[in-house]
Amino acid sequence: MSDLPATRLRDLPSVDRVLKTPLAAAAVERFGQQSTTRAIRDVLEEARAVWHTGAAVPDPCDIAADALVRLKTAEHPSLRPVFNLTGTVLHTNLGRALIANEAAEAMRAAMREAVALEFDIGTGRRGERDDHLRMLICELTGAEDATIVNNNAAAVLLVLNTLSLGREAIVSRGELIEIGGAFRMPDIMTRAGAKLVEVGTTNRTHPRDYLSAIGPATGLVFKVHTSNYRIEGFTAEVPARELSAIARERGVPLVHDLGSGTLIDLTQYGLRHEPTVGEAIADGADLVTFSGDKLLGGPQAGFVVGRKDLVAEVNRNPMKRALRVDKLRLAALEATLKLYRNPDRLAERLPTLRLLARLAVDIAAQAQRLAPLLSNALGDQFIVQVTECRSQVGSGAMPLDTLPSAGLALSPHSGSGQALEALAAALRALPVPVIGRVEKRALVLDLRCLEDEAGFVANLANFSPGGSGGAMA
Repeated sequence: MSDLPATRLRDLPSVDRVLKTPLAAAAVERFGQQSTTRAIRDVLEEARAVWHTGAAVPDPCDIAADALVRLKTAEHPSLRPVFNLTGTVLHTNLGRALIANEAAEAMRAAMREAVALEFDIGTGRRGERDDHLRMLICELTGAEDATIVNNNAAAVLLVLNTLSLGREAIVSRGELIEIGGAFRMPDIMTRAGAKLVEVGTTNRTHPRDYLSAIGPATGLVFKVHTSNYRIEGFTAEVPARELSAIARERGVPLVHDLGSGTLIDLTQYGLRHEPTVGEAIADGADLVTFSGDKLLGGPQAGFVVGRKDLVAEVNRNPMKRALRVDKLRLAALEATLKLYRNPDRLAERLPTLRLLARLAVDIAAQAQRLAPLLSNALGDQFIVQVTECRSQVGSGAMPLDTLPSAGLALSPHSGSGQALEALAAALRALPVPVIGRVEKRALVLDLRCLEDEAGFVANLANFSPGGSGGAMA
């Protein structure tokens, strides 16, 4: 409780008195009576806790102004746009893939109008929501059938629970990966009800390892594409095509988890070859699982494609309803997948590929344009230099492969780490936060993902040296 004497406390303006001020009336009009009253009470309660005996009694208008600031701040969305200058194109913490304009428009239309989500317009009867994407996915992958859930972890969970509940799932020890957020493949398999059977060693697995493990209790053979790490040196693994033949010979399905998943050959964009979904199907996998919001470049989703009878079995699993996607993601996925029908314009229209395909020389030219503008905004406390850097794909895809890029290295004249932290905080405090990476005693802004150059420059006009991180002296 406050140390103010009771007589002083009585001098504080009442909530009703504050509500009668013009600012409070404006707040009520915009935010409602209940929210405004709560904000005023919060301001008064904090005032009681911090004021000293000699402090002046606040004016009701000051209380109303503070409450209005609180209300406006609380109205700002928590999920805010940022400038991703980390050099990671598919940054998990920054939302992964940017969806195409066509996908955004499709989502907007689905939000504003009633849509035939589970309604067959031709027959007038109930339809199936997966039908909106099924033929399109099969066309692009060569699969017999397909189903969609809310992410790839869900796709793996659903497949394992369907085909190996209470049965053995055989997987190489070298493929027991951990994905983002400390989610480990063995844990997912256990939660799915499968009995994990590990074969081979961390670095070497041979056909005989699978052959000796498959038996009457086997539900499936599971191959995991180790997209988020690579083992090099004295290694061996069983290729998907050979493993498919082994599984087929023993009469058990082969499930191939591609993780990030891609529908096209990425070597044309200067990246290492990544197994495509079509290749996995052609190699004989009975089911293939992959993500929608990574290399595919769409919204968050998980795909299960492959044999028609197995997909039908997956769809009969009661868990499918709990993991299904909504109309907005279906709309965005349909629009995204249709872009793949015109591969000649794909990099132009799909943001993920467009950013991955940017030429280092073009990014360097952008850095040269922005360097003097940023130097002027930061003042004489920091040195701004154009620098070569390496971008990465992100989200566990091709972790050892990087792309030549360019950016701006911001370093304090004093060499103070505290000054660098304060600068990073000040850039995050901009109306559109700027997120870079600290590297070699400098804050590096990799420009690979900066397409809105004019917006970035306009954003810099709001730069305050103190920012939210204090002075940068």
